[in-house]
Parts: sequence; structure tokens; C-alpha cells
Amino acid sequence: MAGTFVEVHNLRKVFNGTVAVDGVDFTIERGEIFGLLGPNGAGKTTTIRMMSTTLPISAGDVLVGGHWD
Repeated sequence: MAGTFVEVHNLRKVFNGTVAVDGVDFTIERGEIFGLLGPNGAGKTTTIRMMSTTLPISAGDVLVGGHWD
């Protein structure tokens, strides 16, 4: 099954005036193996939490499985 499964556009998260994630963009195709890498405090967990809707997005868009969150 081909096609886009996840799209992240200009994702941003701000906590009490501190920018934790800014300008994140990527696309994951169906069946693709994807890794989110970076140093401690880079915003990896924050990005995943926003993608899974357990953390509100400050700005940007996430499309997962054809549904905008």
C-alpha cells in the first residue's frame, strides 16, 4: 500500500514563552521505516506527543492516516 501516512508541516511548540519545537517538517510514506534522531532536549518526545495529540500544538499541522489533528 503506497502513499503518505504522516505529514508534519511547520510544527511549533512553545512552553511558557520558551520555544521547544520550531519549524519541523517531514513526511512518512506507508511502509517506510522512520527514525527521529537528535540530542537530549531537541524536541523529539515533544514532537511525537504533538503527533499523537497528547500535547496541544502551538502552530503547524499534523496529518496521520488521512486525518488532520
